[in-house]
Amino acid sequence: MKLSVIIPCRNEKRHICEFLDSVLAQNLEPGWEVEILVTDGLSDDGTRELLRQYSQKTPHVRMIDNPGRIVSTGLNAGIEAATGEIIIRMDAHTTYARDYVRECVRVLQESGADNVGGPWVAHGRGLIGKAIAAAFRSPFCSGGGKAHEPNYEGEVDTVYLGCWPRTVFERVGLFDPDLVRNQDDEFNFRLRRFGGRIWQSPRIKSSYTPRTSLGALFRQYLQYGFWKVAAIRKHRALACWRHAAPVVFVSWILNSLLGIALAALLGMNTVASGIAASLATGLLVYLLACAASTLPFTRSLEPRALLILPGVIAVYHVAYGLGFLIGVLKFTGRGAGRIAPARMFTALTR
Repeated sequence: MKLSVIIPCRNEKRHICEFLDSVLAQNLEPGWEVEILVTDGLSDDGTRELLRQYSQKTPHVRMIDNPGRIVSTGLNAGIEAATGEIIIRMDAHTTYARDYVRECVRVLQESGADNVGGPWVAHGRGLIGKAIAAAFRSPFCSGGGKAHEPNYEGEVDTVYLGCWPRTVFERVGLFDPDLVRNQDDEFNFRLRRFGGRIWQSPRIKSSYTPRTSLGALFRQYLQYGFWKVAAIRKHRALACWRHAAPVVFVSWILNSLLGIALAALLGMNTVASGIAASLATGLLVYLLACAASTLPFTRSLEPRALLILPGVIAVYHVAYGLGFLIGVLKFTGRGAGRIAPARMFTALTR
């Protein structure tokens, strides 16, 4: 059996060699042949030079140019160059169990699914990184998606990274090259529309390293919300209703603030006070819900991280909802369909 491991990357000088060493250390079945395809988005930090040196020492590691510089075009370049009958995606900011590749293949064969993967498990570094990882595991923060449940096994609507028979791409097509974010969600939505099955197994173990600052987290989820609109507009359907909750929340806040300002401008002070009281009550209930959602982490998080956890959850929700609203204005307004948003939403942040 021949396997193709695809790794989209850009400006990963500090991580790429250590990461490739870990991929080469995978425990494989006898007789398996593996090619490792690193699709580089024209890195300018020295990553390309390191990849050239690495591939000279290890011939089955190849660097492939990704002129599009984003994940979707990198995945497509790797798939088109791959010669394996099974394609496995890996990410340079994730650590993997030694049997990750082997379990991907076994679960793919046993389940008969079209795409398999493990749970999306986050382990943060530093005070804020640990709080971000905890929020990532919180059902209140993530909307209860099965991908965040470390022990869940069964069918899901999307899965972390992925492992596919090559024939899936011949049937469904490649990743959407117009999407800077959410390309995996969009592909999995399309796969299910074609009658495909997606399977998650806790036997496939990996650990994702989330952002380490609130600013980076805000930018990340602002992009996720923004590009989710492009995927919804393409298929004219929501993959899951939980994706709409943050935008409803943010819309309610903005509309309330607008109502207060408008009522005050018109001299309707009683109305303005009523809207303000309603907004304050709603925000208090939300903050109490954020605080209550931290209770499962009282033993696993240090006190300082636990104190900032409600704020971290709020950053997840507000950033995603705000990005979604901006996406609605962009993709449904004048020039909708021409994806040329501001740099804030196209900047490559891994």
